Amino acid sequence: MPDPDVDALLTAYRLKDEGRTGWELRNVDDPESVAGHSWGVALLTLAYAGDAGVDADRALRLAVLHDVGEAELGDVPTRADPNHQPDVSPEEKERRERQTVESLAAALGDDLFDDWDAYERRDSPEARFVKDMDLVDMCVQALYYEQERRYDADADAAFTEYDRLDEFFATADGKFSTGVGRDLYERVRAVYDAEKP
Repeated sequence: MPDPDVDALLTAYRLKDEGRTGWELRNVDDPESVAGHSWGVALLTLAYAGDAGVDADRALRLAVLHDVGEAELGDVPTRADPNHQPDVSPEEKERRERQTVESLAAALGDDLFDDWDAYERRDSPEARFVKDMDLVDMCVQALYYEQERRYDADADAAFTEYDRLDEFFATADGKFSTGVGRDLYERVRAVYDAEKP
C-alpha cells in the first residue's frame, strides 16, 4: 500500500539530483544540484542571521524550503537562451511550484507550505534576508567555479553579453534588501574580480 509520507519525501528528494539550470546552461562541469544550492543558502543563513538581526531558526526553515517547489517541475531558467527556452511561463511556473508545495505539505505538515509561502511573499525580515543569502550563494558558487576552472569560458556562444561568470553577479547586483547581503556580495565580487584571468 502506498505511503503518502514516503511518496512526498521521494518527491522532495528529487532536488538532490536536479541540476541548477543556470550552471548547466554555462556548461559548468558537474554543477551543483538544487539541494546543494539550498544547503549553501542554509549555511549562509546560519552564519549571518545574527549579523542581520533576524530569527535564525525561522530564517533557516525558509532557507531549507525556499526551492522545494522545484521538486516536480525542475529548475526553470529565468533568462533567455536561444538553445534552451523555458517550456512554461513565469505564471505557470509559480502555479505549479505552489501546487507541488501544497501536495508535499499535505503529507509532511502544513508548516512546510506556510514557511515556503512566507519566503515567496518576502514580507518578513527573515524572508528578505534569506532571499539575499540566495543571491549571495549564487555569487559564491560562481567564485568557486571560477577558482576551480570548472567551465570553458570560450565554449558558450549563447551568452556573449558577459565575460566568464559575470552574469551571475549582474543578476544579483542591485537586488539586495539587507546590509549584510550587500556587504557579502561586494566582498565576494571583489575576490571574484581579483581572481579572473
